[in-house]
Amino acid sequence: MSTDMGMGTAPLFRGLVDDAGLFPPTGLPMAEALERHRNDLAGNDPVLTHRFLCPAGRLEELRDHLTFPIRLGLIMDTPVLPPLDDLDGLAVELVEVRQAADETPQAVSERLTAGLPGGARLFVEVPLDGRGSLPRDGSGPGLKFRCGGLTADAFPGAADLGALIAHCAEYGVPFKATAGLHNAVRHFDSALGVDRHGFLNLVLAVCAAVEGRDPVPVLKLTDVGELVRLARAVPQETATRARKLLVSYGSCSTSTPIEDLTALGLVARRPSATTHTTKESK
Repeated sequence: MSTDMGMGTAPLFRGLVDDAGLFPPTGLPMAEALERHRNDLAGNDPVLTHRFLCPAGRLEELRDHLTFPIRLGLIMDTPVLPPLDDLDGLAVELVEVRQAADETPQAVSERLTAGLPGGARLFVEVPLDGRGSLPRDGSGPGLKFRCGGLTADAFPGAADLGALIAHCAEYGVPFKATAGLHNAVRHFDSALGVDRHGFLNLVLAVCAAVEGRDPVPVLKLTDVGELVRLARAVPQETATRARKLLVSYGSCSTSTPIEDLTALGLVARRPSATTHTTKESK
């Protein structure tokens, strides 16, 4: 049975997008980012996770501006976890940290797990050439993959990204994605001279991987009609398994993913939506 793409939001896209409005190149000021987030909470679009991503080094600034309860993804930009014993108004769900050159994801987990807030899940950003040290079961830390950035060399090739996705599918390791996923469909960025990965390509590549197929051809697809056809044909069991692996991705724009999926007919058009145009994820 296929997922129902005609009504509401299909399981494939529900809770897909984290709010990364603080991060470059957009880098909204804290007050503006929080105001946008509050508006998104009021709109309650199911494509959004309604989780706010914040650098650890700006946690006090966040507290100073915060006037409503928030679900938080903490992005480590400090050597150690900040004090998290007083979390009034903050529900820390995720902690994301970049793996050092001499570490493995498991070593990062052992170093940080004791300081994590109760219930928070650790995700370790790994280099694309670090496949030999990746965890081989889903009981440890999740992984984080960078899909782009501000320069052409920050964008992984489809083969490298596909290998990481295939590893996670084979061993049941959940992962998050970040950066570069501006639009639904893979396209060429003439300013950078590089192909940008599409977030729809990414989601469908994970579906291919959990079904035992090579995710790389799906990552490379630029045929919009074919991608929509593939999305409509995803069985619900596959969608559930795929989204158990792909937890979410961070986007500076919380409106563009919704607009893209709506334009493609993959989620229902909602009565109203706020528009915030931004360009990059953290």
